[in-house]
Amino acid sequence: METINSYLQLTASTEDPAMWAHPVLDLYAIPERANPVHRAKLFVVPSTFGEDLEPDEIPIPTSSADLPDIHTWTMKFIVSVVEVWAGRRQPAQLIRWCHRVIYLELLSQAGTQREIGRIKSIHQSEPFDGICESTVIIKFGTRYRSAVIRFEGVDGRWLCTALHLL
Repeated sequence: METINSYLQLTASTEDPAMWAHPVLDLYAIPERANPVHRAKLFVVPSTFGEDLEPDEIPIPTSSADLPDIHTWTMKFIVSVVEVWAGRRQPAQLIRWCHRVIYLELLSQAGTQREIGRIKSIHQSEPFDGICESTVIIKFGTRYRSAVIRFEGVDGRWLCTALHLL
């Protein structure tokens, strides 16, 4: 639009510029295209681990825009998990943030590490809206290990649906 106005001002420099600003001339102006912002589609089938759920118990997916920052959330969650693995934190403190299958696995792994690991790095990807997959590098003494975590936005919160220490 601006290039057309500057062109018109150059070609009609002897005429009054207000004459070219008449609203009727806007009919011939090139319309500006608004590019709509497309968000990733919400992953609509949360993990159920093969459980038969009643229709009123089915988890409702939540968009990541409606959830807390995933990097901060992952950091807090993995610190708690590392403390559970070292036997310094009760697994019951994470029951709300884990699927019951993952919670039972976490219960069986509680206290299996001799020391609290140090988190070195977190790598994350969001393949779909409301899904986050993270790889966490943890140092236990002189050994480095990886933990992989999958979070799903379910019922207005991040829910851990996969947790493995490699």
